[in-house]
Amino acid sequence: MTTPTIVLVGHGMVGQRFLESLADRGVTERARIVVLCEEPRPAYDRVQLTSYFSGKTPDDLSMVEAGFMEKHGIELYVGDAAESVDREARTVTARSGRVFAYDTLVLATGSYPFVPPVPGKDARGCFVYRTIEDLLAIEEYAKTATTGAVVGGGLLGLEAAGALKGLGLDTHVVEFAPRLMPVQVDEGGGAALLRTIERMGLTVHTGTGTQEVVTADGVVRGMKLSDGSELATDMVVFSAGVRPRDQLARDCGLTVGERGGIAVDERCRTSDPAVFAIGECALAVDGRVYGLVAPGYEMAQTAAAAIAGGAADDGFTGADMSTKLKLLGVDVASFGDAHGAAEGCLDVVYSDSRSGVYKKLVVSGEGVLLGGVLVGDAEQYGLLRPLTGTVPPVSPEQLVLPAGAGAPVALGPSALPDDAVICSCHNVTKHAIGQCESLAEVKKCTKAGTGCGSCVKVIEKLLPAPTDMSLCRCFSYNRSELYEIARTLRITSFAALLDSHGREEARGGEGCEVCKPTVGSILASLAPTIGLGGYILDGEQASLQDTNDHFLANMQRNGSYSVVPRIPGGEITPDKLIVIGEVARDFGLYTKITGGQRIDLFGARVDQLPAIWTRLVDAGFESGHAYGKALRTVKSCVGQTWCRYGVQDSVKMAIQLELRYRGLRAPHKLKSAVSGCARECAEAQSKDFGIIATANGWNLYVGGNGGATPRHADLLAQDLSDAELVRLIDRFLMFYIRTADRLERTSTWLERLEGGLDHLKDVVVHDSLGLCEELEALMAAHVADYQDEWAQTLDDPERLRRFVSFVNAPGAPDPSVRFVPERDQIKPDLTILTIGNLEGATSR
Repeated sequence: MTTPTIVLVGHGMVGQRFLESLADRGVTERARIVVLCEEPRPAYDRVQLTSYFSGKTPDDLSMVEAGFMEKHGIELYVGDAAESVDREARTVTARSGRVFAYDTLVLATGSYPFVPPVPGKDARGCFVYRTIEDLLAIEEYAKTATTGAVVGGGLLGLEAAGALKGLGLDTHVVEFAPRLMPVQVDEGGGAALLRTIERMGLTVHTGTGTQEVVTADGVVRGMKLSDGSELATDMVVFSAGVRPRDQLARDCGLTVGERGGIAVDERCRTSDPAVFAIGECALAVDGRVYGLVAPGYEMAQTAAAAIAGGAADDGFTGADMSTKLKLLGVDVASFGDAHGAAEGCLDVVYSDSRSGVYKKLVVSGEGVLLGGVLVGDAEQYGLLRPLTGTVPPVSPEQLVLPAGAGAPVALGPSALPDDAVICSCHNVTKHAIGQCESLAEVKKCTKAGTGCGSCVKVIEKLLPAPTDMSLCRCFSYNRSELYEIARTLRITSFAALLDSHGREEARGGEGCEVCKPTVGSILASLAPTIGLGGYILDGEQASLQDTNDHFLANMQRNGSYSVVPRIPGGEITPDKLIVIGEVARDFGLYTKITGGQRIDLFGARVDQLPAIWTRLVDAGFESGHAYGKALRTVKSCVGQTWCRYGVQDSVKMAIQLELRYRGLRAPHKLKSAVSGCARECAEAQSKDFGIIATANGWNLYVGGNGGATPRHADLLAQDLSDAELVRLIDRFLMFYIRTADRLERTSTWLERLEGGLDHLKDVVVHDSLGLCEELEALMAAHVADYQDEWAQTLDDPERLRRFVSFVNAPGAPDPSVRFVPERDQIKPDLTILTIGNLEGATSR
């Protein structure tokens, strides 16, 4: 019996999913599989393409598990695109001249970027944003450019804009529609997204198109827009949508749609029963071409099932277009009837223009959730999308209000029905996830969580709570238990704690990468109480620190370090500003004003750190602890001293708090802010502890987070005097440090805390556990014992010995730490260098 041959044309994400589906069904064991891949590398994660500019390599983005092709006997030809198909002879001819006979042909040719037919579109400096090769070309050209423009403000357009901004270019976005992401978000969501993106320094032009790319000697020099304006730019990236790649199908006579796309039936068969089409090149039976990965995966599975034979599944008749992604650091999601097209539907909207959060739910008159748009805070997406088409168990108003702004919402994954699809990328239901015991098992058995990743948090909440809550393989205790052991028994070293309370098999050992920094943080926070020296790099403590703490500075991507002096409350004198400028100039450092009202100095070699600190300490500066899990900053507005709306002196309070809590080691970094009135210019409600002035004193908010998972802080107490405010913050911080898990922010800790905000109030406001006196004493000990770590280092020649690039060549700088000029400053030169002039030197 002749072995049938299946030829797959195209090896992108959908093509790889098709191969995996064939393997799951045993088809690879009974058929020859040939794959023609146009690109020079196997399938990679195009959804995460922009992460290349964040440090991921092409290999990191690969979708192909090591050994997969060999294990299943699949023949993969990379860089060898299909040139033609002879349906009568059933052969495919590749660019290399190879001819492959097939029994079944699967077209997964994807799509190509649409480039508007404008003059100058082919000039040097014009690019598209589609493949890794495109990104490599953009990265190289950007080295000689200062300004870039992206044509298209949709998903890929904004990702491209983020890439250009990350490459250091002044970036413009030109979108023909009246708002950004017009397909996914409504007018309100587009406005919130626009405000947030403009705050990042990008310039957005909506409601206008590209009329011409202006060139000089064949090189991009600018753009003319349809509104009559002109834009000076050195490079243009076209990201104005995609079109299905159906030319191969057209040339061989397959039926294609009027506006493109290879016509397929519900089994993904084309007009030729021996030929299938899947992914972005296919025109589904509902008349749509799907550009998202999840529908492509469904098509891949449908085609694989049809080829494998056996019982027929439901086929592919259409797909959910819901999507969640992070664009330029902004969470954006839409699901269901996001634009409210259903007759008689109603909108429930929450909008906070200050923080860039917009949420809209579309409901029917009967309360059925029809869809929604989330911008700036898409935390609830994983729960809301599966509830689409049902009446949620709580009111829509509760679902859009942020934590701390309304009645508590008890809605969790348990409220979802068993048939709710949790992972839309791989069509995995709540029931299927419930059969697994861990996230790793879910990913292995169902592939849920391995696509866009937006479902992972919901999956984790559906899984059974781990029975072993211990810190690591070395200790059977969790972090808070180890804190109590060290505090009560006054244990002052990691070795003593491990030998007395570690697991039997770990005693006498060196610990692991989890427990060493965790215990190091515990001992540092307890140092004045248990009689341990407060300098974190003395003796055994040095070996417990993470890389940044090890050199009291933040390591950057090229091995250089950044230096951040403390500027309490953001207040600084002209003389101190001049000192920072002189230090940056004399040491050739890149300077950047941070969001925490400080000045960051980048590009210092490790051997330069002491000299830089000396200049800063002599001028009255101290460490800003940007490198540690400690208090970072206390931001402030100018308050009543200058602002006509201010009702309290927010700067004075911010300085007092920052100086009180500086150097306080915690399970995670701590951020704070003080606003002088209810206008909230310091954004206090997005901080771990935030203070807002009232006419009668201060309101204290806790548990906020403005990072990857935004959360509004909860009101802990109001109208406090200065002394009452400080006392409550003392108690709150020490209770958090005492009870939180490792690397747990206050926002996560507060949500995990049994009893939540009410329990916290009972403990730190009403002293229900009788701990407040002890918490205050712990903080008082910290305040009394504080010493600047930079000054401590400079005062001890022995401590200074560690700040060298090479232990056997102390005076030699690291030759791999190099820079190139950019915008009158420097940036890392990431070219891999061969260190030939220091042969024999031993790197730290």
